[in-house]
Amino acid sequence: MARANAATLSARADDGPDLALSRIPAARLGVQISRKLLIPTLAVLLGAGLASLALAQAMQSRDSAYALACDELDLVASAARAEIGKSVRSEAAQMFSITDAVLPARSMAHGRQILISDVEGRIIATLPTTKMASGPLQDFLGQAQPLTFFGDSAGVMEIVLADGREAIATVRNMAAPLGQIAIVQPMIDVYADWRRDIARGGVMLASLLALIGVGAGALQRETLRRARAEAGKLDMRERFDAALARGRCGLWDWDIARGRIYWSRSMYDMLGMEQQPEYMSFGDVNALIHPHDGDLTTMAELLAASETNAMDHAFRIRNARHEWVWIRARAEIVRQGVSGAAHLVGIAVDVTDQKALMERTATADIRLRDAIETISEAFVVWDADNRLVMCNSKFQSLHNLPADSAMTGTPYSELMSLGAPPLIQKQIPLGERANSGARTYEARLSDGRWLQINERRTKDGGYVSVGTDISKLKRHEEQLLDSERRLMATIADLRKSRQTLELQAQQLADLAEKYLEQKAEAEMANRAKSEFLANMSHELRTPLNAIIGFAEMMEHETFGALGSAKYVDYSAHIHQAGQHLLGVISDVLDMSRLESGKVQLHPALFEVDLAVSRAVEVVRHAAEEKEISLQAESLPKTSIFADRQAVEKVLISLLRNAVKFTPDGGRISLRSHVDEGYVSISVEDTGVGIAPEALPRLGRPFEQIDSPLENGNKGSGLGLAIARSLVELHGGTLHIRSSLGSGTIVRIRLPMSEEPRTIN
Repeated sequence: MARANAATLSARADDGPDLALSRIPAARLGVQISRKLLIPTLAVLLGAGLASLALAQAMQSRDSAYALACDELDLVASAARAEIGKSVRSEAAQMFSITDAVLPARSMAHGRQILISDVEGRIIATLPTTKMASGPLQDFLGQAQPLTFFGDSAGVMEIVLADGREAIATVRNMAAPLGQIAIVQPMIDVYADWRRDIARGGVMLASLLALIGVGAGALQRETLRRARAEAGKLDMRERFDAALARGRCGLWDWDIARGRIYWSRSMYDMLGMEQQPEYMSFGDVNALIHPHDGDLTTMAELLAASETNAMDHAFRIRNARHEWVWIRARAEIVRQGVSGAAHLVGIAVDVTDQKALMERTATADIRLRDAIETISEAFVVWDADNRLVMCNSKFQSLHNLPADSAMTGTPYSELMSLGAPPLIQKQIPLGERANSGARTYEARLSDGRWLQINERRTKDGGYVSVGTDISKLKRHEEQLLDSERRLMATIADLRKSRQTLELQAQQLADLAEKYLEQKAEAEMANRAKSEFLANMSHELRTPLNAIIGFAEMMEHETFGALGSAKYVDYSAHIHQAGQHLLGVISDVLDMSRLESGKVQLHPALFEVDLAVSRAVEVVRHAAEEKEISLQAESLPKTSIFADRQAVEKVLISLLRNAVKFTPDGGRISLRSHVDEGYVSISVEDTGVGIAPEALPRLGRPFEQIDSPLENGNKGSGLGLAIARSLVELHGGTLHIRSSLGSGTIVRIRLPMSEEPRTIN
């Protein structure tokens, strides 16, 4: 219970043991050192104060002495006038003697002098008689004073006598035959008692100041001695703290009875904490210790019960950054003071790095042992005294050692006696060097296995031996020798094959040369074909236009009736066939120009709806003849940068194909929409459709599919190829999706703003 109460105590450092002197701050030491100036200053100030007080007291007593002298002089003058007046009235003036008057006591003290004048102002009597004066009273008192003129009303005044002395004097008027009575007291006599008192006081003040000086000097010497001692002690403490801080150590002073603990500054620095001016309580320190490392309670109980007088404990403690730091505290019981209070004094060392190193070393040792155990070779290490350091299970298995026999430190002879070494039938040295401490050899065991054994000396005089099972390598070596024999036979066969291959290579070179020649001829033939088609198309269109024109005139009987209705019908067939032939020739001409790269686009900005409506108008009549519903969705306020005539030609070709392959009463839809910078236009019909195997051939020149048509006219097969080429010239794409009996959807995607390119 006493320990629990002591755990909550907190006291100031000045109540602790001498060890707490190291907690004296530098400012306090500075104050102590400054006492060497403070004490002389205080002594001087005290002396100056006493001197000032004495001076003030002297001036005050001087003024008092002066006032007292003036009062006494006034009283003496009044009393003397009264007494002398009585004597004069009883005697004749010429027989007057001042000694006959009864004067008050102390009237003539302190150098006072009484002078009496007659009515004419001449001195007729003086007292004391030893200081006789003659002549006018005014001359004696001095010409510049107003005493004789004002008389009683002048009072006591300071004057300068005729002989130059300073004095105080008063004058009283007397009854005739006397004139005036004057009482004079020199200044030197006025302050005589005061000067004696001042002399005694000066002696006393000098003695007191001397005593103060002696005491201040002794105190100054003691202060300087203590300041030097404390400075030396603080310097020693600073060095001690610096040494502790450099060694990552902290000083502990645990007052067991009071339950408080003192930490040195290096301990606070080690934990990154600010130094506290007070002791830390037992509970404060215990709260910083890791709960899994125990606490100080058990140690305190053991120490309180005197079961132990030392502590050596490693634990974790939380620093200012809330990180755990490993501390190893070592301390012993020290009895301090007269009461013999028990203090546990020692140091606490930061062993975090050592703990981490030990953990890393243990981990590395485990990993090393695991690595040695997992290698396929027999591994063993012997020290300089030929004792076992470590080995793996492969070594134990090779030497038939028991599992628990490979203990570290076992001598070689003892370990080998526990097992049976392998029987070596054959040994082949591989790399032995004299005085190198290294040896490598191959050994064949009795069971047919081969081992390659490498033996090396370590730097400390030990020995490392690694035995590798090379049985597979030996078998591979035999296989390689057999393979080498086979290889030599194969090389002979390859030489024969090489000659055959060289002959075949020459033949292939000749064939390649012939292929290039035939390819060039084919390209020339293709260009000639294109030029021929272009020329023939042009030559055929001229007479065909005349045939179409004349057939149209005959159909309409422009210059008169033909005579028979059949002639008109024949003219219509001629006109229709001519138009069809003209379209085929135009398609051939356009395809030829596209293949030769002579088509140039003329792009411009136009609305998509204008091209769509134009294409619809061109094929509307043909659709109406077959009663096909033709619908086109508008795409308002959408423009495209392209060749309008080329786009219209593509749409017209797609719509004509749709009308051609759609049965009567069918439906054709044309839809447009914008898709990520592209305009997509789709032509969808309900026609006969296209077989899946025929889709890859669509778009090739002169390619057609076998679809039944009512009029039996299949066309040239160039419309879709021309449309695809024009779309690709714009940087777009054309896609076809169809199936038999479900119709066809043809979709083209054209960029809205990209510059068209020329396809060669």
